[in-house]
Amino acid sequence: MTARIDRAFARARAENRAALVTFVTGGDPSPELTPAVLDALVAGGADVIEMGMPFTDPMADGPAIQAADLRALAAHMRTDDLFAIARGFRQRHPDVPLILMGYFNPILARGVERFTREAQEAGVDGVICVDVPPEEDDSLGPYLRGAGLDLVRLATPTTDAERLPVVLDGAGGFLYYVSVAGITGMQQAAQASIESAVTRLKAATDLPVAVGFGIRTPEQAAAVARIADGVVVGSAIVELVGKAAAAKANDLPQQVEEMVRALSEAVRTARKEKAA
Repeated sequence: MTARIDRAFARARAENRAALVTFVTGGDPSPELTPAVLDALVAGGADVIEMGMPFTDPMADGPAIQAADLRALAAHMRTDDLFAIARGFRQRHPDVPLILMGYFNPILARGVERFTREAQEAGVDGVICVDVPPEEDDSLGPYLRGAGLDLVRLATPTTDAERLPVVLDGAGGFLYYVSVAGITGMQQAAQASIESAVTRLKAATDLPVAVGFGIRTPEQAAAVARIADGVVVGSAIVELVGKAAAAKANDLPQQVEEMVRALSEAVRTARKEKAA
């Protein structure tokens, strides 16, 4: 686990709360506006930032993130821009973890060694690569780990006891539990099933367990925050960015900050409310 990710989750544990992990697509609605959106996530109280790498075929993502990818690509977002944004973010926010999330095709097109080197130089802490299964770890994992970057792995409701050790082998940062067997942003799993899954996963690893997919409201975030180490919110924020961009709103970053602040407050107080 990289130092920044470790410290973020350790700080949350010390405060008896879950960490808030937020996602936006790099380059959405434009490369020029993305830094302000990232800053808004931090200002709103996000503990960890995931920045999506735009791709034409985001197979695990729902309509909101699909549309965000298309907006970013239409705005001529490229991998060079992604790393430039990451470098600027690291200069402004030296302690906030930044993770790149996406698919292997853009990494492969860049060249895995080059991509890893540039990610490290830009101050990136880790990568979530949705379509590289653990069985194909050699294509990416050794490069990231060799550069001191975490490869954050995904577990799902279908990850059984036999497969879980395979998923955890070589994983770093945190374990991302995809709480529904489907695409992002469409529905949320039942609370009881999330609680059962988190208990099972935490018994198998010392990595923090963060739950995502389908968490859209402060109330949903608070419910998950009572049982998980981290709460991941992406599609709801991405939808807000898309609507604000379509309306040509001048206060897009402010809208993002307000949404994230509401999520952050819910996550930070969830366990206190339960105890009371």
